[in-house]
Amino acid sequence: MTSKNQLEFDITHYKPEEEPFYIDVNGETEIFRAAYKDRLPIMLKGPTGCGKSRFVERMAYELNQELTKSKRKNKPSEIPLVTVPCHEDLNADDLKGRYLISGEYQDGPALVAVKNGGILYLDEIVEARNDTTVVIHPLADHRRSLFVEKLGKVYEAPDSFSLVISYNPGYQRKVKDLKQSTKQRFVAIDFDYPGEKLERKIVAHEAGVNGNIANGLVDIGNMVRNLKGKGLDEGASTRLLINAGKLIASNIPPKRACEIAILNPITDDIDVYKDIRDGLEDVIDNYF
Repeated sequence: MTSKNQLEFDITHYKPEEEPFYIDVNGETEIFRAAYKDRLPIMLKGPTGCGKSRFVERMAYELNQELTKSKRKNKPSEIPLVTVPCHEDLNADDLKGRYLISGEYQDGPALVAVKNGGILYLDEIVEARNDTTVVIHPLADHRRSLFVEKLGKVYEAPDSFSLVISYNPGYQRKVKDLKQSTKQRFVAIDFDYPGEKLERKIVAHEAGVNGNIANGLVDIGNMVRNLKGKGLDEGASTRLLINAGKLIASNIPPKRACEIAILNPITDDIDVYKDIRDGLEDVIDNYF
């Protein structure tokens, strides 16, 4: 039989031990801190691969560092970051928890975050089913509570608890979007790809490449982004540029690295995207 401690250990929650690399782009750190202090739920809006998840990790790290230095009485021992990658099969019990065959109740990630006063981060929330999204409504307003029907209990979130969600409005709007009843419970921070100078610094640091390589990758990324809506559904994210840089740092030829890490992920069907690929390959040749 699995013990309660083992069950809780299986839940994906953690406190970042090492400082995640993140550079503030548009004052989002200050906004997050103000919202956290005022116990306001936070919505991060922006394209895929622009740093939303890394930002949450960095804020969790900073809050825990401050907690360690604080001498305030009755403070929590830590603020765990509980991350839930949302998908269409995610249901309410996946968030709240369920009874196992053994008869024990396994806490879901939402309940873990509430009980431990952590940060509950629902990544790409719009991918979850509507009935699942409704579960977070009481956590996102003045109630700050989670009702677990199977236990017959209402759990009130402590002051250190924070609810953070993220999604890509530009992409999701084509298929589905968050309801206004959900959106209007949150303060929203807009994210986008960083400016060229800052993105070059990020790519160089994260990929471990020199400035010339980083400059070329960022220029290529900007050209790809200009094709969004003109044959491409999505542009090249900062994440893709970093991936290409890492391959180059591992001695993969730059042209091949850009093909594998940038072109292939955004052009699934080579025949359909042939003209676009040919043009982008010429651009890559000019740089590398």
